[in-house]
Amino acid sequence: MTVPTSLKGPNLNAAAVVPAAGRGERLGPGAPKALRELGGVPILVHAVRALARSRAVGLVVVVAPANGVAEVRALLTDALGERESAALVVVPGGETRQESVRAGLAALPADIDVVLVHDAARPLVPVDVVDAVARTVADGAQAVVPAVPLADTVKQVNPASVAGTPEPVVSTPDRSTLRAVQTPQGFRRDILDRVHAKAVAEGVDATDDAGLVERFGGRVVVVPGHEEAFKVTRPLDLVLAEAVLARRRSRVEY
Repeated sequence: MTVPTSLKGPNLNAAAVVPAAGRGERLGPGAPKALRELGGVPILVHAVRALARSRAVGLVVVVAPANGVAEVRALLTDALGERESAALVVVPGGETRQESVRAGLAALPADIDVVLVHDAARPLVPVDVVDAVARTVADGAQAVVPAVPLADTVKQVNPASVAGTPEPVVSTPDRSTLRAVQTPQGFRRDILDRVHAKAVAEGVDATDDAGLVERFGGRVVVVPGHEEAFKVTRPLDLVLAEAVLARRRSRVEY
């Protein structure tokens, strides 16, 4: 498969993998989280559209629930239109996020040099963040994460064995050295393939791909994220996302 030249950024051959096979139980009962609606449109559609709007990304691979591949493919093809759906692949995912990312990697053409991994539950990431991550990898970084400074003081505790009981504070980290990580995370293709292979060989299960790069000796750098690239995990997050989307539409930004 060849990524359409019209979608490539200059000197950049990048693709995005979107693991969307999870159910997202914390958002409450109902459809899988990625298929919940935001402004009348499934969250997954917003997330894929954000990636497809970046000229750096020529292909989006969506990893869907194993029994929902046809449904997701039809949904995205209809929502994104012919030009974008031509650069769209939907494959079945695994039992864990890590397995789903590997399934997405396996579906990439051999000529892809840069891979972005994006949470389907981050539907409102600005295209500028996508571009910045991809370009930083293309400029030589092994792995890149967008992140924002923490607004709250953070306490390290000894977790309680019983939920809801008091937890003793161990320390108060200097929040100026801490960042809240977002997606898409960006990687050199060879690095991401290598750390996933090592994870399988060593029986490591991780929910963060940049964490795998760190674990196996690679170097990860941070670029500025955006406050609107938050993850929709709980019902209140969905309320906030609706408000952000309404503001964008009122400003003709969407």
